[in-house]
Amino acid sequence: MPAPAPTLLLGDLVFPEGPRWHEGRLWFSDMHAKEVVAVGMDGERETIVRVPQQPSGLGWLPDGRLLIVSMLDRKLLRLDPDGLQEHADLSGLASHNLNDMVVDGQGRAYVGNFGFDPFGGDEPRGTELILVTPEGEARVVADDLRFPNGAAVTPDGGTLIIAESYGKRLSAFDIAADGSLDNRRVWAAVPGIPDGIALDAEGCVWVAVPFRTAAAVRIAEGGAIKETIEVDQDRPIFACALGGPDRRTLILAEAITGDPSKIEGPSNGGRLRQVPVGVPGAGWP
Repeated sequence: MPAPAPTLLLGDLVFPEGPRWHEGRLWFSDMHAKEVVAVGMDGERETIVRVPQQPSGLGWLPDGRLLIVSMLDRKLLRLDPDGLQEHADLSGLASHNLNDMVVDGQGRAYVGNFGFDPFGGDEPRGTELILVTPEGEARVVADDLRFPNGAAVTPDGGTLIIAESYGKRLSAFDIAADGSLDNRRVWAAVPGIPDGIALDAEGCVWVAVPFRTAAAVRIAEGGAIKETIEVDQDRPIFACALGGPDRRTLILAEAITGDPSKIEGPSNGGRLRQVPVGVPGAGWP
């Protein structure tokens, strides 16, 4: 039986990234509009905060404060009641601009970075994954990752799954009590370049695959593809999240391009679409 066709949740965006379901709304970074936005399932949007150096990954501390990746200055910011504050400066640890992030149930943030300039003709190379504690202390916990991108933590807090975009795979790590990572392994090969991901209650991962396939695919550990939702070839999906009241709505973050040199404001066609799925989301984010 074919999957239902996605329907529009929110349009007139530039480049939506890092979608997260939190307290009854979908939160995301409109990266090249330089703002963090929240939207309800009724389509009503709210601009939460502007981030001049481009926002990406989002997550929350246990006390409810929002953490935001600030890409170009390589900082992790924290939204306090009196405004944005620096939570951690990662410029001395990250090889290139910061990117996506997952924050676990203890408030530990795992932050990736490009490792190279994907729009400037550089050759891809391995890079670091950085752990930031709830107190703002940072250290490298994995290296030689091929463009670490979307990430998720299992409901028991014991496993980190991360998309290595230029490795065309999902990789997994065991999470130690202090947040360190061990036992790196290939969780699944991906048919294309994986970007954002979302974990479900059956242990499968929805993966945004923007290039070649222009689809969201649901993959089991080992690589079996369980479901595929195709999107427009000229407006691929770059990230996804499982949200809605029961987390059975797959939300697709789509745009024409992520290349900043080719973006012309709202004409970039950024949008969020939604489609019901059978298995709810689980874990973090």
